[in-house]
Amino acid sequence: MAKHNEIGLLGEQLAVAFLVQNEYEVLEKNWRFKKAEVDIIAKKQNQIICVEVKTRTSVAVGEPESFVSQKKIELLLFAMNQYLTNSDLDLEVRFDIISVLILDNETKIKHIENAFYHF
Repeated sequence: MAKHNEIGLLGEQLAVAFLVQNEYEVLEKNWRFKKAEVDIIAKKQNQIICVEVKTRTSVAVGEPESFVSQKKIELLLFAMNQYLTNSDLDLEVRFDIISVLILDNETKIKHIENAFYHF
């Protein structure tokens, strides 16, 4: 596995552990629909949370969360619409980003709730 894939996988594992620790129920990991993939789908109270995880080992070119593109947001909206339809769920959806920064001697996790809104 390529180094960047290993780092991305580690970031997703850390994000899942973070969510569980904060009383989220993880429903899906790496859920796919056509060209779209949702890193984590979770539930807390009466909300479904779509989580995009971005992991980096440096901030030299920007914070991890700054790498969520408009195209990725559109794909997440598309995928979550299908997920809700498939699951027959009628719950509010929230879109979050979990930013994971893995440095030499520490790991920083930032949870950005309501990172973007759907229309």
